[in-house]
Order: sequence, then C-alpha cells, then structure tokens
Amino acid sequence: MDRKDFIKTLALIPIGGLAMQLNSLKSITDTFERTSRMPVLFLGHGSPMNAIEQNEYTRKFNEIGKSLPKPKAVLMVSAHWETNGTFVTAMQKPQTIHDFGGFPKALNEFQYPAPGSPELAIQTKELIHSTEVGLDHGWGLDHGAWSVLCHLFPNADVPVFQLSLNYKKDTQWHYELAKELSTLRDKGVLIIGSGNMVHNLRLINWQNPTQGHDWAIEANETFKNLIAANDHQRLVNYQSLGKAVQLAVPSPDHYLPLIYTMSLKGEKESVEFFNDKTDMGSIAMTSVLIH
Repeated sequence: MDRKDFIKTLALIPIGGLAMQLNSLKSITDTFERTSRMPVLFLGHGSPMNAIEQNEYTRKFNEIGKSLPKPKAVLMVSAHWETNGTFVTAMQKPQTIHDFGGFPKALNEFQYPAPGSPELAIQTKELIHSTEVGLDHGWGLDHGAWSVLCHLFPNADVPVFQLSLNYKKDTQWHYELAKELSTLRDKGVLIIGSGNMVHNLRLINWQNPTQGHDWAIEANETFKNLIAANDHQRLVNYQSLGKAVQLAVPSPDHYLPLIYTMSLKGEKESVEFFNDKTDMGSIAMTSVLIH
C-alpha cells in the first residue's frame, strides 16, 4: 500500500471507530516501501582471492556491511560485466561466476548463493529511458560482485542483481545513465560500484606487493581530491588529468563503476574513504562511502 491509499483508508474510517482501528494501522504502515535514502558505495575489489582471505581490506568490508542499514536488495555495477548494450540480471537464483583462471581450488569452488530480484530488475529497466535495457537470464554474479558481497553480507541473505557496462559508450554517457537509477536508493536498494580507480595489470610489481608505484599513488590522490571537491566533470574527463592517470586507467572498465557511484551522490551528501591504499604497484584498493 502506498501513502495515497493509506490516506484514503483513513478517510473511510468513521471518527467514532478510529480508536478501535489504531491496532490495525501498524500492519498497514508496515507495507510502506522504505523511504530512508540508502547510501552508495564504490569498492576497490582487487584480487578475487579477497573472497577467501581475511585481511585489512576484507575486514573493513565486513565492518562497513555491519554499519549499513539492511538493504532490500543490492544493485551491483561491476567492472567484470561488459556488454554490447545495457542489461540487468533478472533471474531468481543468479549463479556464482568464476571468471578467472590460475587460482586455487578453494576459490574456484566458492559459492555465494544470494537470491536475485526479478521484480527490481523490471523496475530498473522501467526507470532507464536513455537507452533500451534488456532483462538478462544468463549471467549471474561475477567476482567483482561476490568477492566483496561475501564480506558485506556474509549470510548471502540480501537479493543481488547486476547492471552491465555498455563498452561502446563513453564516460559521460555512463555518468548520465547512473542518474536515472537514483530513485532506487529510496526503495531500499544499495547501489554498489565495484572496480579499482587505479588498475593496470600490466604494471603489477610482484617483487613489492605492499607498495604502489609513484604514479599510482599520484593518480589515487588525484581521484580522491576530485571526489572530495565534488568535481565530477574532471572525473568524467579523466583522460585529460595527465600521465599518472593515463597509466592508472589504461581501459575504462574498472574506472566506470566509480563514475556510477559519483553520479548518484547528492549535493549535500558526505564522502568517506576507506581501504585507502595502493599496492601490487598498480592497484588501488581505495573505496568510497557516500551517505
């Protein structure tokens, strides 16, 4: 029942019988959709091994999960689902996709059995008017999703659905599309972008895995400063930010989830950084909470 129907219901109750109806009003109001605005997250997901490891990053993911209001569902925008077109997963039981190779058996056998949300997938499709959105039944949850969700919501009791990244569109297009998702935050949906704002696998430093290259640290600081300054346009036009950023973002896939997160930020909302560290030479785990 929505608020208009609730008001109509009150109007039909005789004044003399209103007191007798008070006990039933709680059950009516319990059917309202959530009205408090959900936060938005960008998570630096890093290696898929984070799914089965306890480290400084995964412990913080778990801490953040406990601090959040319990969402009705999670809409995940992952760096690892790029498509020709725009799609949203609409199955009841999304599969756990092991979209990688060369990792231990324990990781390849890991499952995150969160349910999907076909209803919210349809609502999301209807919210987006700038492009046609297809309902997908063949994807599932890639490691950009489940490797962090397993720490945020370890009981896998929150429904999860994913929005794909159209690899044919530019950063500005994705920024504008993200704005169309805003009302989901008022329906109890936690929107998460999962990628890495610095991500260059070709320049990983295996000899010094706990430190970042100078250019990676510089790029990470550049992005943080622009995020703190609410300078979305320069974040969108990241290619003009200099050599360090060009090395940090050799392809847009891991960067675009940050753009979705920033586009959803309200003017008066606060930004908090966590897991703010650059390691393996060229991977930034820096994550962002907007609330």
